[in-house]
Amino acid sequence: MPRLILLRHGQSVWNRDARFTGWTDVDLCDNGLTEAKHAAALLKAHDIKFDQCFTSYLKRSIDTLEIVLDGLGLSWLPVRRSWRLNERHYGALQGRERDQVKREVGVEQLHIWRRSYTIRPPALEESDERFPGNDPRYAQVPHRHLPLTESLKDTVARVLPYWQERIEPLLMEGGTPLISAHGNSLRGLIKYLDGISDEDIPHLEIPTGKPLVYELDSGLAPIRSYYLEDGKQPHALPKARVAPRSA
Repeated sequence: MPRLILLRHGQSVWNRDARFTGWTDVDLCDNGLTEAKHAAALLKAHDIKFDQCFTSYLKRSIDTLEIVLDGLGLSWLPVRRSWRLNERHYGALQGRERDQVKREVGVEQLHIWRRSYTIRPPALEESDERFPGNDPRYAQVPHRHLPLTESLKDTVARVLPYWQERIEPLLMEGGTPLISAHGNSLRGLIKYLDGISDEDIPHLEIPTGKPLVYELDSGLAPIRSYYLEDGKQPHALPKARVAPRSA
């Protein structure tokens, strides 16, 4: 049966410091480096094999994948990178401490900006150095696709075309991909795979550095999914399948 491995990058410096990160490029912290090494150990202990790798343009995701591949002796595997797998863009919140924003706008507004499916945080101006159009790595991305801010719905809308064009065909051909990405880009993909409703998706949390395995049927619908854990046999995660899987 087709199998897919999802991996949120190890804890970053700004995860640790409770800052909005988004498309800002930050390093893994010491704990994040340890998490990435542990992810490799879990994949090895559970004998989880993969033959293609995908990651974003952001170094915390790239570095996590490189550590995993090095730990498994698989640095030769092909790796494809795409801006479409980047984290959700948090607009003008990027770089700001969550506690500071909470003091300014209150707990409720902060929660809406962080967890609403459709509401975007305040947008950047294109003149802002944080705008992706000012970063050479996005020079080949059409201007209309470069965000000033994003909701989770926006993130899903850019992730799914890449999934459908690049990853689904690989799975249908018998490949086993590992995707090293981010909390929100992976939440968007899981929303699609498991048919999670707009109302329920805010409750989904994805831990850093912990491999999540999906076993799929011939039509790429999930049969079961599970996180790898030390010394434990995999068991299916409870699902909130409240809507049919659709494009």
